[in-house]
Amino acid sequence: MTWMIWSFSYSSTELSTCMQGLLSVIEKLKGSTEQEVRIVLLGLDNAGKTTLLKSLASEDVNTITPTQGFNIKSVASHGMKLNVWDIGGQRKIRPFWKKYLENTDLLIYVIDSADKKRFEETGLELSELIDEENLKGVPVLIFANKQDLATASPASEIAVGLNLHTYRDREWQIQACSAVSGEGVQDGMNWICNNIVNKKK
Repeated sequence: MTWMIWSFSYSSTELSTCMQGLLSVIEKLKGSTEQEVRIVLLGLDNAGKTTLLKSLASEDVNTITPTQGFNIKSVASHGMKLNVWDIGGQRKIRPFWKKYLENTDLLIYVIDSADKKRFEETGLELSELIDEENLKGVPVLIFANKQDLATASPASEIAVGLNLHTYRDREWQIQACSAVSGEGVQDGMNWICNNIVNKKK
């Protein structure tokens, strides 16, 4: 499979001023692909969101710095363009999350499977996102990241803790993965293509 990647990065100080310009850039990225899928990538700080995105793009995952604002990557696949918005997970940035949810086709939520002390915190953040009007009925792909660590909880256990079985108004999937090794990442993206992209055609 051939992936075409475009990438942008902005600091948190530019969050409120760059939105229109970035949306304009995204519009210009429309090439031969017929339709686009808008994906928002969220999760707590240090969950591995940017590493996951770099893994998908086959980029070096050894040079990761915390996302202070957001990154955008556009991936062309299956005749579609997947515009992925990777937004920082620091507490001071989370209030900005809701500003990026409009017209979202899919939410990817990343969890550090080895950081059990923050399971409650990440669960609360996910629950609040699910209740957002702009995400009503929007499918959710949850990456249970860092499965390469010995202390990682299995995805099935995390699913129970997050009460995913109560999400009856949308499609959802939890995928065990390691963004560092790449294991499980493609499986998650295949779920997107099979269950989301095909429905937009």
